[in-house]
Amino acid sequence: MTHVELGALGEALAVQYLKKNDIEIIEQNYRFKKGEIDIVGKKNDLIVIYEVKTRETAEIGEPYKAVTRRKQKQIITVANQYIQSKNIDLEVQFDIISIVHNSYRTKIEHIENAFFPM
Repeated sequence: MTHVELGALGEALAVQYLKKNDIEIIEQNYRFKKGEIDIVGKKNDLIVIYEVKTRETAEIGEPYKAVTRRKQKQIITVANQYIQSKNIDLEVQFDIISIVHNSYRTKIEHIENAFFPM
């Protein structure tokens, strides 16, 4: 499986997981300049920005560890643009969906409030 295929599969698994947990999916793969938001969801009166990281193994570390401070800043920039362009007036939360998927297992870890705007 290529890196792109694994990423697409991870996002599909994340959407399934979120829907099962009563999250309304508002948008996927929202792009602004060089950045992207994987998934925008809504739960009650909260907008949640989800960054999805998928790996075949956790040997080099859990997937969520790849969401560096630099990546967080990029996500926050895109999220700010998204919120303004859609004229959204709700609280925003940033979560990470960390997935290890291979022929032996699929492990999904949801990290709520994973990072905050500075």
